[in-house]
Amino acid sequence: MKTQITPTDREVFFERDRFIVSKTDLKGRLTYVNRAFRDISHYSAKELIGAPHSVVRHPDMPRAIFKFMWDRILEGHEVFTYVKNITKLGDHYWVFAHVTPSFDDGGAFLGFHSNRRAPDRRVLSETIVPLYASLLKTEKATANAKDGLAASYRQFTDIVQSKARSYDEMVFSL
Repeated sequence: MKTQITPTDREVFFERDRFIVSKTDLKGRLTYVNRAFRDISHYSAKELIGAPHSVVRHPDMPRAIFKFMWDRILEGHEVFTYVKNITKLGDHYWVFAHVTPSFDDGGAFLGFHSNRRAPDRRVLSETIVPLYASLLKTEKATANAKDGLAASYRQFTDIVQSKARSYDEMVFSL
């Protein structure tokens, strides 16, 4: 399903009282998407169900943020983070995501659940956009993607440690 989408400079928004909701299986394939997700992404349910959640991953997103997010989720923790997504039309939208693992009664991973809301615009402009641009620049400054990810991840964890005792403390202090 994934075709190369050319990003536009156009940002789209959704109402502060709407939530974008999705569920995925263990491999990150979408198993549920709500109407808000379909509306903002411009994909139909048929196009999304079974597709990798990364179908909406914007190329401006640093890989280090996703590494951090997946490391935390796979350890069984919830994560709150800011994410820039891309629509089927190439436009983008920002979300403040709350991602949690889903477990069965025996404690085994079933998949993942994400609720996204409209982000605080001040936090985006003052902190997140400059941070993500810096991380992305670090990722692209190396000879290969693996080294770029490692350098960007180190940069990210150093920033978190310089600002707070934990990532959660930092993200909720913004």
